[in-house]
Amino acid sequence: MTPTRADRGAYHHGDLANALTRAATELARTGGPEAVVLREAARQVGVSATAAYRHFAGHGELIHAVKMHALNRLVAAMEVELAASPPLADRVEDAYRRLSALGVGYVTFALSEAGLFRTAFCRTDRPDIHPDHGMQAGDTRPYQLLTEVLDDLVEAGALDPARREFAEMMAWSTVHGLALLMLEGPLRDLPPEARQAILARTVTYIRDALTTR
Repeated sequence: MTPTRADRGAYHHGDLANALTRAATELARTGGPEAVVLREAARQVGVSATAAYRHFAGHGELIHAVKMHALNRLVAAMEVELAASPPLADRVEDAYRRLSALGVGYVTFALSEAGLFRTAFCRTDRPDIHPDHGMQAGDTRPYQLLTEVLDDLVEAGALDPARREFAEMMAWSTVHGLALLMLEGPLRDLPPEARQAILARTVTYIRDALTTR
């Protein structure tokens, strides 16, 4: 729905920037990062491109803002999966539960929100951030959730400290690769029950590969 003149006049301070980001996020949701265009976001909100450029210097800044929103939605999906099963009394078993939930939540989000998933990990070129020195993996909440679980496994004695280095990368690359194979690769035509079986087996393999128990 196109905003009325009164609606347009209601934008002030950071409201227009937030409205543009929300509109651009919906563009990404349906079309991936390629669909995020500042002029189209402005049209969706009902303001001029000139007004939009007062808040975003260009495409790089807008796609960066949308990327942050997409990552937040990924985190929310992972946290929903974490909350779907109750904590276990045994510390090791509970860490296993959380490790599996993070992987399932990650891939489930990728399959249900393909546009946002692709946007969450797209390249961001902002004028104030060199492409090779932008946001690092450790800055993202999905990575931090995984780190916390792996640290708990070490403290509980289930993961050898000598094998802790780069464990996040192994687990992350495995579920991310599976997600891409199911989205865009040869596994995209699998029926839902086969996808679920493969996902369950994959998170079990990750656990077994990492831990000593």
